[in-house]
Amino acid sequence: MIAITKGTLYTITQGTIEEGTLLLEGGKITALGKDIPIPEGAQVIEARGKVVMPGLIDAHCHTGVFADGVGSPHSDGNEMTDPITPHVRALDALHPEDLAWADLRGAGVTAVLTGPGSGNVIGGQSICVKTAGKTVTEMTLLEPAGVKMALGENPKRVYGDQKKTPSTRMGNAAILRQALVEAQNYLVKWERYEAKRDKGEEAEPPERDLKWEALGKVLRRELKARIHCHRADDILTAIRIAEEFDLDITIEHATEGYKVADILAQKSIPCVVGPILFSRTKYELRDMTPRNPGLLAKAGVKVAIQTDEVSAVKYLPINGALAVREGMPEEEALKAITINAAEIIGVAHRVGSLEVGKDADVVIFSGHPFDYRTVAEVVIINGEVVYQRK
Repeated sequence: MIAITKGTLYTITQGTIEEGTLLLEGGKITALGKDIPIPEGAQVIEARGKVVMPGLIDAHCHTGVFADGVGSPHSDGNEMTDPITPHVRALDALHPEDLAWADLRGAGVTAVLTGPGSGNVIGGQSICVKTAGKTVTEMTLLEPAGVKMALGENPKRVYGDQKKTPSTRMGNAAILRQALVEAQNYLVKWERYEAKRDKGEEAEPPERDLKWEALGKVLRRELKARIHCHRADDILTAIRIAEEFDLDITIEHATEGYKVADILAQKSIPCVVGPILFSRTKYELRDMTPRNPGLLAKAGVKVAIQTDEVSAVKYLPINGALAVREGMPEEEALKAITINAAEIIGVAHRVGSLEVGKDADVVIFSGHPFDYRTVAEVVIINGEVVYQRK
């Protein structure tokens, strides 16, 4: 058992507890509050003058899939041989020994959603993992954690250069629709087969196709479609297609989300916004602004802040701090890198806040997490100390 005492507890969902105590046992949070008795034999960590909060969560990055420090030949995040690859899985590419994981732990990031890039219109299945563990199985929180899709410049550039479809935004939308129709047809074939079988009629099962099986789960709303969009028109295309096929979607990046924030809020579509600490590296980023997360949150959109990075996920708190500087309420920015991220990913029953019964993923910060001088002093994942600043 670990007892963290005398710290300022940022529970995220239940307010702030001054001079509070947090008890961790069996990999879970077992008690928190003021005047909590310390069980005999507990390892006591005094956190007087420090901030104790849930581990940070990045809801969109590429850690462990795009290799850190060794260059693109060793990266496995874009299967750019076919624009429609819903059946490829980050699970099969994630590298637990990647250099980046230690950087993330040392910054207080305890969970991430990582996965395919945006080279394909349908890039494949993401995975949500803890940032500590010897194997992918040990690290996994949720798998699959959604299917990555992309509109805008990236897929049309990749396949336009290959003289293939898509080479335009029209092509992006057209082959996404076509793939969804193919998956619908596949589901109908199986439904007809199963109906005959249930009636006791002789029937030959359809031939399995892993592509359409994976996309079928999106059509059945068993998996979220996580759609990469920067420009406002691409966001509206994503919404249009989602409504045509009744998809459960998130908007990833949402760089011009502030232009259509009212629509996103009215339709209750969450946005995973960022990176904020970034340059205008392509045309569709020309209207990016660090005010975006705050404007979206003000409009009523559920916002998570992301880095879109590998080892630089460690700068997640700085991205949050920039959002606060540009008008996002501090409380909302803290949620955007903890509970909102967990809810959008689908793991809030496990992580994202300090609550009894949740995983013991905890960070002790030297000060406020949005102060650039603050460092993570102790990081705990699943009740085990995985980082201690020397």
